[in-house]
Amino acid sequence: MDDATIICRCEDVTYGEVKKAIVSGLLIPGDIRKYTRAGMGSCQGRTCQRLLMQMLKEYSDSCEIAEDTINIRTPIQPISITELSVWDSEINEKE
Repeated sequence: MDDATIICRCEDVTYGEVKKAIVSGLLIPGDIRKYTRAGMGSCQGRTCQRLLMQMLKEYSDSCEIAEDTINIRTPIQPISITELSVWDSEINEKE
């Protein structure tokens, strides 16, 4: 894979940036995430996590470290317009 290949689309993190982080000694997924911001975008790593884990296994000597997963933090859960309208009417009734 080319170093310019985008790994994390949300944060525009490239393969080369992640590789540099791993080679410099960051072997814990959370540390790579903090250093490169890969996995911190709007999808919270759902798109790039698999690639990050693959790179960790490829470039690190210890596969155990690469087994840790990045903690995905779900942002706000989507709700339907119907639920919003019911919620809005319930608030208006209480007032």
